[in-house]
Amino acid sequence: MPNKKSAKKELRKNVRQKANNKKMSTQMKKALKSNLKQIQANDKTVKDKLSLTIKAIDKAAKKGVIKKNNASRKKSRLMKKVNNLK
Repeated sequence: MPNKKSAKKELRKNVRQKANNKKMSTQMKKALKSNLKQIQANDKTVKDKLSLTIKAIDKAAKKGVIKKNNASRKKSRLMKKVNNLK
């Protein structure tokens, strides 16, 4: 447990930031998983929800939850699967 006032404040900040990061990460993962399920089922309507998934990935990268290259890789692999959908 922190003893100094500034350390206590830093702990409060860390708890808040961790909760926000977890929320952002969870939203992104849920969107990705739902898109991947649609791709597995050969669902042609996957392109409708694709923009929401890309938006979630970009938002997570902007907030620093994931790194920029990680976001690019996720988007690229997702688009590759969508484009190969027949």
